[in-house]
Amino acid sequence: MAQVTTTLSGLKDLAGAATPAAASAEVVAPKLDAQGRAYATGKRKDAVARVWIKPGSGKITVNGRDQEVYFARPVLRMMIAQPFGITDRVDQFDVMVTVAGGGLSGQAGAVRHGISKALTYFEPALRPPLKAAGFLTRDARVVERKKYGRAKARRSFQFSKR
Repeated sequence: MAQVTTTLSGLKDLAGAATPAAASAEVVAPKLDAQGRAYATGKRKDAVARVWIKPGSGKITVNGRDQEVYFARPVLRMMIAQPFGITDRVDQFDVMVTVAGGGLSGQAGAVRHGISKALTYFEPALRPPLKAAGFLTRDARVVERKKYGRAKARRSFQFSKR
């Protein structure tokens, strides 16, 4: 196959220099397992959530319990439902989650992160709205470790003049 070499005289010629194959958007295939589920790992603080989603009636199970039982506070359940609300997929997916580490708030954030990633694996077209909402960004803030010679991470011991 002969390779065609073209030279550009200015920046205005750069627009037409792109090849047609590179100009067309690449179609991303969904990443599903043998059961037709999408899997993703979500993280927040010390919490790690393993999330599986599949088409269904909207049932969310966390560590073998219903979400209303595991996350008793309505704010935490609202956090978990946000990715479905933004993508207009409410009550279209069944979610199975195992979450460990951290407290309930960190676990809810980890589940939201995992659901968002799993939705992008199931339907790659949902990535732009989830990315714009900030649900695909892992919140990396963790507790600072305690230093030696200090009472806590930064607090010094009480000073005594005598």
